[in-house]
Amino acid sequence: MDSVSLTLKTVLYADRDALNEALKRPGQSHRETVRATARKVLQDVAARGDEAVRAYAERWDGGAPEHLLVSDTAWRAAGESLSDDLKAALHTAYNHIRRFHEAGFPADGQLETTPGVVCGWTWRPVPSVGLYVPGGSAPLFSTALMLGVPAQLAGCSSVTLCSPPPVHPAILYAADLCGIHRVYQAGGAQAIAAMTYGTESLPPADKIFGPGNAYVYAAKALAAEQQVAIDMPAGPSEVMVVADANTPSAFIAADLLAQAEHSPDAQVLLVTDSSALAEQVIPELRKQLSCLPRASIARQALQHSALIICPDTQAMLKVVNRYAPEHLIVQIDEADAFVQQVSNAGSVFIGPWTPESAGDYASGTNHTLPTAGFARAYSGLSVTDFIKRITWQRITRTGLHNLGPTIMTMARAEQLEAHAAAVEIRLQHKEGNDANR
Repeated sequence: MDSVSLTLKTVLYADRDALNEALKRPGQSHRETVRATARKVLQDVAARGDEAVRAYAERWDGGAPEHLLVSDTAWRAAGESLSDDLKAALHTAYNHIRRFHEAGFPADGQLETTPGVVCGWTWRPVPSVGLYVPGGSAPLFSTALMLGVPAQLAGCSSVTLCSPPPVHPAILYAADLCGIHRVYQAGGAQAIAAMTYGTESLPPADKIFGPGNAYVYAAKALAAEQQVAIDMPAGPSEVMVVADANTPSAFIAADLLAQAEHSPDAQVLLVTDSSALAEQVIPELRKQLSCLPRASIARQALQHSALIICPDTQAMLKVVNRYAPEHLIVQIDEADAFVQQVSNAGSVFIGPWTPESAGDYASGTNHTLPTAGFARAYSGLSVTDFIKRITWQRITRTGLHNLGPTIMTMARAEQLEAHAAAVEIRLQHKEGNDANR
């Protein structure tokens, strides 16, 4: 019996109950259990520091490192252990990512809103940031670039990177490209906890970045309750492929499996107006799955994935905007026109020659993206997430004479007399040498 064809559901758009079920994110029924575990980890790390981090590494990562901070020896060995091809690829990806994010760096500015009243804004880096790079079964050194490049461009004064032990040499090499030299062997919820509270080894962060599994996702949400900022809700990976009858089924299967191999709780969905295409995808999935080293992981992800058959393009669009996918691949005729109507997606990959893998690694866009439907309100990571905007204003005596009556009228209407007085006292002040300071 074919486990893929049995577990990958085919759903008709008109079957509302089946569609609702297909669009549910996996693991929702276990959310409270995961959150309770993450909360316990955070409390334990807050109380016991490094000792707790090492204990969880022993329990979940197969062994506790003697020191959390990566040693100088490991740093020196990192570059020597990587192939020249991989190092060249990392440099190429770094350059593309840097170019893209440099273009998105906002400028300081100012304007005169009314004579004598100048308002402006300036950008400053978040002082201390903590970056989480998933490791374990798949060391995502690409994430070190995706987080490290914008942190480097922003000029954050303190950058800490955590990854499960032992930290992969390519993660260290990527970190070095980004000017990051404090890397710690800590993974999962315990790493988020360490960056939240600080430990004997790790400094606390003002803001925590990075994707991860359900426990990392929950830990970041709990960190936000401790007045530590986070980048976005970024949990298990997901992709939605929109395709028509002209799309090669091999392309679709490859794109679905590229996300399914991330983790058992990943979710992959095909949305199409061609039932024939959906039928062709099944044997392609079976064929390609048989060749994957991580086939068992992908097969588990396929159990909560689906092929959704829609009557037309507008129905497909409704499914996309409702689901708000982390990754959206659009391989249909008139793809550009379709994408113009997409309002909810983390990152979009347009046309048959644009695999999602390009964005994961080297095209230039960031692969740290909102999941679980949060693309309705969040954007993918950019340099603006590592900086903050400070607004300022400067008002001359003439400007306050012009604007003052408006301020006092509004303040008194809100019954805030002291606000009005702060203006009135100045307007009654006799003009002297301080007239236009």
